[in-house]
Parts: sequence; C-alpha cells; structure tokens
Amino acid sequence: MNHSVPARKVRVATCSLAGCFGCHMSFLDMDEAIVPLIETIEFDRSPLTDIKTVSQCDIGLVEGGLCNEENREVLHQFRQHCTYLVAVGACAINGGVPAMRNHFSLQECLEESYLNGIGVVDAQIPSDPELPALLPKVTPLQTEVKIDFFLPGCPPPAAAFLELIQAVLENREPQLNYTIRRFD
Repeated sequence: MNHSVPARKVRVATCSLAGCFGCHMSFLDMDEAIVPLIETIEFDRSPLTDIKTVSQCDIGLVEGGLCNEENREVLHQFRQHCTYLVAVGACAINGGVPAMRNHFSLQECLEESYLNGIGVVDAQIPSDPELPALLPKVTPLQTEVKIDFFLPGCPPPAAAFLELIQAVLENREPQLNYTIRRFD
C-alpha cells in the first residue's frame, strides 16, 4: 500500500476550557486509527504533548465553554494561531454542564460553593490574584470568536474527529453525516 506523505505535516493543537476533558478522551478513542495519522499530522499545544503555548497551527480543537478570563485568553490565542478553529462538544458549542450555573448569579454560586456548602471549614470566597477572574456567565465559544467547524456531542464520537482531520488533509469540507453525529 503506497501512502502519499504531504510536503509538511498538518499541525493540530488542542485545549480544554470549562469542561470535563471527555472530548479529549473521545479523540483518543480513535485507537489504532490514529497511528496512520502520525505520518501526516503533528501535535502542537495539547495535554497529549504537555506543550503550554500554541504556535501557528492548521487545526485548533477546543473543548469546554468560557468560564473565566484565562479561558477567554486561551481561546483568543487559539483563534489567532489556528487556520481552522473547531468548537468540540456540547460545552464549547452551547456551554454544556458548566453553563448550569447561568441560572444563578455568580455571587450566589460562589456563596453556595464556599460559604454554605456541606462540610465547609474556614468559610471564605477565594480572592487570590493568581486565580483567573470568573465571568458572570459561562458562554459558548462562538460568542467570543469565529468558529470554523462544530463537532457536536457530549462527547463527539472518535469518528467525527477522524473525519474532520481527514477532510483538512484532503482539502475538503468535512462530511459529518448522521451516523457520525447521532447520540443514541
């Protein structure tokens, strides 16, 4: 079998904002299908590489919604450095489970967590300047930057990640048909 190797590898960066990391786990569920990809892609910033900053990349996969100022900074860095930015999963696309706090004020959430919670000792709301400031509401990525592709799901199936990467490699639109997007 003759594989054509591209002139340069496609650079892929990933990050998790306000989410559970399940989308990264689903990405890894590609299992052995990821092996041939290694000939054509390389990872930049990602928990898979432990690289902390993003350089110029072809694909940025971002899971999780915007919960704090650090999330916002990371998202803007990804948008600036990635040709295609992909909102991955329910949290990135609509806020997901983290957005459940949007039904309450930020102050109510902080008080319930740090002052009124069961077993709270030395009750105080953290105010360390090292902690990123929380945003008043958790918001989806597209409220802040332009998103090129959406991979829906909680999490999206591994086949959706594979199709997206293959489409970029082949310079075509991804075909995310029902069998890749269904949740049953």
